[in-house]
Amino acid sequence: MGKEAKPYKKILTEIYHTLYKAFGPQHWWPGNTPLEIAVGAILTQNTNWGNVERAINNIKKQKALSAKILHEMPVKDLALLIKPAGYFNVKAKRLKEFLNFLANHYKGSMKKMEAECTRSLRQRLLEVKGVGPETADSILLYALNKPVFVVDAYTKRVLHRHKLISEKAAYHEIQGLFHKNLPQDLRLFNEYHALFVRVGKDYCKPKPK
Repeated sequence: MGKEAKPYKKILTEIYHTLYKAFGPQHWWPGNTPLEIAVGAILTQNTNWGNVERAINNIKKQKALSAKILHEMPVKDLALLIKPAGYFNVKAKRLKEFLNFLANHYKGSMKKMEAECTRSLRQRLLEVKGVGPETADSILLYALNKPVFVVDAYTKRVLHRHKLISEKAAYHEIQGLFHKNLPQDLRLFNEYHALFVRVGKDYCKPKPK
C-alpha cells in the first residue's frame, strides 16, 4: 500500500464528493428484484452490461425470471437464453450453482438469504463455484442491501493512478481501505462503486482521457 501513511479517510471522501458532483446519482444496479440483480451480477463477468440486459430480457420473455423456474430449467435451455452475455455454457453452469445454493440453503428465497449475517453469508457465497469476491460482494451490496464495498477493475485503476494503492494490491486490501476509512453506509458504498464504474468507462480508460 505504500510505506508512508496516507490520509485515506480524507482522500477517499474527497474523491467521492468530486465524482458525485461531476456525475450525480447513478441509480445502479439495474434490476427490479434481488434475484434479477443476482443473475445480472453473475452474467456480467467478462462482458458489458448491454449484453447482460439482452440475456435477462430473453429470460423475461420466457417468463422464467423466478428462482424455481430457473432452478428446474435444463442447463442447455438456460444457456440458450443467456447467449448474448457470452461464455454462455460456462455462465449457465455458474447460474445453476448459485440457484442450487439458493434452493438448498434458503428454499429459493432471496429474502431468507438477506436475513443471514453478512460475514457468514459472504463466506458461503464464495464457496459457490464460479462466484468470486467481486460477484459475491455485488450480490451482497445490490441484491441483499449489505454494506459491503465492491472492488472492480475500474476501482483498482483509478486508485492506482492516484497512487493510493500498488498495482499488485489484493482485492481484500483495496476493500479494506473503504471499510476502515468510510462509514459502513449502504447508500454510500452503492453510489461510490457506481461512480468508479462511470469515471472508469468515460475517462479513466486503459488509455486515460
